[in-house]
Amino acid sequence: MEFDPVLISRIQFAFIISFHAIFPVFTIGLASYIALLEGLHFKTGNRAWAQLSRFWTKVFAVAFGMGVVSGIVMSFQFGTNWSNFSQASANFLGPVLSYEVVTAFFLEAAFLGVLLFGREKVPRGTHLFAACMVALGTFISAFWILAANSWMHTPAGVDFRDGVFHVTSWTEAIFNPSFPYRFTHMAVASFLTGSFVVAGISAWYLLKGHMVEANKKALSMCLWMILFLAPAQAVIGDFHGLNTMEYQPTKLAAMEGNWETQAGAPLLLFALPSKDEQGNLFEVGVPNLASIILTHHADGVVPGINEASAAEQPPVSIVFWTFRTMVGIGFLMIAIGIWGLVLRLRRQLYEPGLFHRVMPLMIAAPFIAVVAGWFTTESGRAPWLVYGMVSFSEGITPSLSGWMAVVSLIGYMAVYAVVYGAGGYYLWQVVKGGMDETVPGSDESGAHPKRPLSGGGPIGNAAPAAPLKGDWT
Repeated sequence: MEFDPVLISRIQFAFIISFHAIFPVFTIGLASYIALLEGLHFKTGNRAWAQLSRFWTKVFAVAFGMGVVSGIVMSFQFGTNWSNFSQASANFLGPVLSYEVVTAFFLEAAFLGVLLFGREKVPRGTHLFAACMVALGTFISAFWILAANSWMHTPAGVDFRDGVFHVTSWTEAIFNPSFPYRFTHMAVASFLTGSFVVAGISAWYLLKGHMVEANKKALSMCLWMILFLAPAQAVIGDFHGLNTMEYQPTKLAAMEGNWETQAGAPLLLFALPSKDEQGNLFEVGVPNLASIILTHHADGVVPGINEASAAEQPPVSIVFWTFRTMVGIGFLMIAIGIWGLVLRLRRQLYEPGLFHRVMPLMIAAPFIAVVAGWFTTESGRAPWLVYGMVSFSEGITPSLSGWMAVVSLIGYMAVYAVVYGAGGYYLWQVVKGGMDETVPGSDESGAHPKRPLSGGGPIGNAAPAAPLKGDWT
């Protein structure tokens, strides 16, 4: 049996990046949340902020470590599977990825040590500064990674000569046309992901009567974030879509399932795209709505997929459905924000009920949306590694065989099952163990355990809490 090394390498990279993407998008938002908690504790001295910070710092440390591991594996593939592409793009991607390590990873790693182990050993102001530096480092890291990825979608500031990219303008290459939209979209996604995770865990703790004061504060903060950021993400996504229509019209057409360039294009709610038939086997849509959204005119022209040859068309079904998965979850997030606001106005936000049971289930939603979004944008770029300039077949390692790619993929899957299975179990133990009841340095702290999993007993053993009452916290 023969395997296509290009296809298997793409599947392998998709597998690796699907695992990797969920960790940075969580830790970026969570790092900023921890910095905010540290700032509130520094200003007010309220022990609830310190309890929240201690707990979520432990979660952050585990997620950060898992993200680093998956990121390193991802970078290896540039040499093992995509060496031609690595050589062609080295003049740009080499320095950019190095800048990410020097300016971001070193900053995060150094101050993460202070954040984790310096709480009782450094002044509170220094500890707050460390939290801010870790948060800043996550954003700097995202800046460089998204600059590199965006350049692959909308290459600029380079001259392609003799199979090699030569940088002519670093400013144009880094701040390429899609970068501002992609970076903003990812930053807001990170805040939403962190908000849903913290809100889901906090709601679950409130159902269990665990650390009620602290978790009421956490739930309230995150629901305010969701209420404002979920609609904002929809607006940002609209601007990103307009940018995509300008610079990657075929991808945009695949997202819409629109095969023929037409005025007054419908917004397809459901369709069965077929590349073989060069059309949709079945579709249900709203007349003119795609044109209204994309051009702001009912008779605006929307590009069609068949403007590109069949060989240069992306896998339309994947792009079409992953885009709708992402958008559907986005609307669900908006609904959750509105639901929380209604409960807040009725002073029922902290009364255990259906909302508190739904929120833990929503923890998975932003991760699914992020992975679906990455599949949309990366599959939509196919068959190009650098859009319109270098294809997958041109960037693959020449000596790589299909069987070599299959064996390495199976190896990655086996290792990831062990590593991330263990990491997921450890995270569950941290969550199940609950938050620390006391704050080091306070009169109530007593002897505080040093091991992460020993902080706080199982939440099922917590003393019964007073009934939850609605308030405006």
